[in-house]
Amino acid sequence: MAPANPQMLSVLAILACIMTSDCGSNRTAAAMADSVPTAVAVRAKSPPKLDGRDDDAVWQIAPKFDDFHEFQPKEDGPPRFRTTFQVAYDDQYIYVFVRAFDPHPDSLMRALTRHDIRGPSDQLKIILDPYHDRRSGFEFSVNPDGVRREYAITDDRNEDGSWDGIWSAATRVDSVGWTAEFRVPFSQLKYSRGEKHTFGFGLWRDIERFKERTSWPYYRNSKAGFVSQLGDLTGIDGIPAPHQLEVTPYAVTKSTTRQTASGYDQLQTGTLGLDLLFGITPNVTLAATVNPDFGQVEADPSVLNLGAFETFFQEKRPFFVQDAGRYSFKINCNQTNCNGEGLFYSRRIGRSPQLAGIFGDASSPTSTPIAGAAKLTGRTESGLSVGLLNAYTNRLPGVNGSTIEPGTNYAMVRAVQDFDHGQGSIGLIGTAVNRSLDARTNPFLTREAYVGGADFRRRFLGGQYELSGSLTGSHIAGTAPSIANIQRDAVHYFQRPDGELNFDPTRQSLNGDAEELIFEKLGGGIIRFQTSYQRQSAGYEPNDLGFLLRADEQNWTTWAALELFQATKYYRRLNLNFNAVNSWTTNGLQLDHGVNMNGHWNLPNNWFIHLGATYNQIGETFCDRCTRGGPAVRQSPRFSPWFGFDGDDRLRLVPHVFVNFSTGDNGTSHAAFWSPSMDFKLSSQLLGSLGFSVGDNHDNTQWYGNFGDGAGAHYAFARLDQRTVSVTARATYTMTPNLTLEFYGAPFVTNGTFSGIRELSATPGASSYDARFKPFAPPSGASTGFDFRQLRANTVLRWEYRPGSTIFAVWTHGRDGFDPTNPNRSVPEEFNDLFGLHPQNTVLLKVAYWINR
Repeated sequence: MAPANPQMLSVLAILACIMTSDCGSNRTAAAMADSVPTAVAVRAKSPPKLDGRDDDAVWQIAPKFDDFHEFQPKEDGPPRFRTTFQVAYDDQYIYVFVRAFDPHPDSLMRALTRHDIRGPSDQLKIILDPYHDRRSGFEFSVNPDGVRREYAITDDRNEDGSWDGIWSAATRVDSVGWTAEFRVPFSQLKYSRGEKHTFGFGLWRDIERFKERTSWPYYRNSKAGFVSQLGDLTGIDGIPAPHQLEVTPYAVTKSTTRQTASGYDQLQTGTLGLDLLFGITPNVTLAATVNPDFGQVEADPSVLNLGAFETFFQEKRPFFVQDAGRYSFKINCNQTNCNGEGLFYSRRIGRSPQLAGIFGDASSPTSTPIAGAAKLTGRTESGLSVGLLNAYTNRLPGVNGSTIEPGTNYAMVRAVQDFDHGQGSIGLIGTAVNRSLDARTNPFLTREAYVGGADFRRRFLGGQYELSGSLTGSHIAGTAPSIANIQRDAVHYFQRPDGELNFDPTRQSLNGDAEELIFEKLGGGIIRFQTSYQRQSAGYEPNDLGFLLRADEQNWTTWAALELFQATKYYRRLNLNFNAVNSWTTNGLQLDHGVNMNGHWNLPNNWFIHLGATYNQIGETFCDRCTRGGPAVRQSPRFSPWFGFDGDDRLRLVPHVFVNFSTGDNGTSHAAFWSPSMDFKLSSQLLGSLGFSVGDNHDNTQWYGNFGDGAGAHYAFARLDQRTVSVTARATYTMTPNLTLEFYGAPFVTNGTFSGIRELSATPGASSYDARFKPFAPPSGASTGFDFRQLRANTVLRWEYRPGSTIFAVWTHGRDGFDPTNPNRSVPEEFNDLFGLHPQNTVLLKVAYWINR
């Protein structure tokens, strides 16, 4: 008998341990339980005064802990300065007192910024895992000026900065360093019911002038996860079961510019709303909002989208941002490519009216009001996390009472069961959208949309490796015209004449499915890698409540990285990444084949250098979206190098520069984008930034339009010569950590001209670039170019006049202009015309009062 192949035996052993849950994880967990560093909390007979001093009675008896280790820039290095901490508690609060020794306290880096904003300063941070599940938790950080920040943690490593916990801290700078005294209400934490408790606990210290980070217990950059590396905090006995009731009523008054038939006027409105947070049980919390107004939220950046796919915008509204990690279900996302695609895209709720272009006019609202929304989140002692969300948006009328957005109900449920000390999980998801349609909206919008699915995750071999995957399906239903619209949408393009999809104008429903499988190395050593396969069928449609750029695609991507964490005289940290991408339609048409290499070098002086290049569309690849529903056209290889650098963020002036180039279409297309910016630290209270983006784009294969005549369909392309200039300015003046004035302004101008118009030839798949096209004369009056100008600005005065209670005074300013007839103006002329456009102003005052019981 031939000897066994050792490599094959290793693979079989790995597969066996995954299937049997015996990858050493239980033994590892038991070993960890014996070796985890432990701190002890003591009960305070009387609450310590929150003043940053350690002269309270409890701090005279609470044990001190000081076994800190450096983890950045060196792993397991000796700390530069000593740090000690003590922990106490009573029935309402957990208290932590930290002494950060420093022989030169006058050299402490300090920054007086707004609550939740990290400035260039020293910092102390405590991390709590009240469930002790080694997967979730909370972070509370403070700097020497008393600026507080807090995060919620999910999935062992994901930090959610949108979580707004209500807690307090006091700091002092003295002759031997500085101190921080934390007071965190148990009502802000979630933990299991019981007489005795063990929390996961950790403490990090940042010494900013040396860019040094130390921790208790020892944290390893090279190890997967974050919460799973915490120590234990024992001694917490007899605390009451967690209970939470927070009510925040608010009043809003605002004046908004409105366009009318005769010009412009100011519309005055006043509204009342309410936010509610209620702990139904120790493990289940209800959050709700009624008639919300998010006028204090920063405007979206300007963009002119000339492509086939939808633009993704980040969610900024507090109600939807908070706890977003509990509702996350990403799709088509891996280390190589992740564009925000997922089954829950909260920007769909309160979206821009979908039928405003049909039944609306210039005076129609630009967003849909939300009548109310509620979220239910919870976690059981067995590790089952549940999140439910429901929201309703009112019908929005347009011209002559026609509906531009119907009344719509959005619902989502997400459940994840952890097992084996957080080393694995199994999850379920379901989303539903139901619309109240009428005779006019029936042909345009679907009546109902549902998505359901499951995912799993399993770590093994000491948590260094992970296998994960998901399977989801979608179903939409409506009238035949509405389903035909979906089939013709850029996400699907069922009507492609050379495709193998069946466009059916009589269909009244559409079904689809998606699958993914990912294998990756998360930690251990200096090598990381991931390989993934992802597929979305042609009929997959999650976009009523999710975000998907395109269906009918399968891709296989592989990423490998060399991550050097240990600082040397040549670098503080060095990352080298290698990527390979292949994608096809579900019927096998090659869409892309490419490779990428990039590196990120943190120099010893704390400057960063970034370099990278992508070479894609290699070989015989096709674009099946370039003709907007027409035949697929062969692509030529494209080469895209880029580089950039970031200055040392400890300086008063911090420069940033990024430059991107690309060339393709046998050299006939090329582009260059330059993005310089500067961060300003004019004082410890006044911070700002000024950035520019200058783009010069020459695209020889820009889609121009699809035209039909007696000779058939014509899929036209043109040469686009486009110039884009934008400016982004930010400034924050902090009077106190709870009183700030913030400004954001972003003028944006872009113009372009079309020339060399031609259409697809009878051989769009020809290897010769020129053979793919033939001459075409567009109809008279066809566009020769465009000129788009936009300004977005926000000024926000924010005063947290008591914990959780806030007053916002907001001025939002905007200008918009589009001219298809004069695309050749200079940049100074563009900006001069921009500021000559009629402004749209909104002035808002919002007062919120937080009530806690």
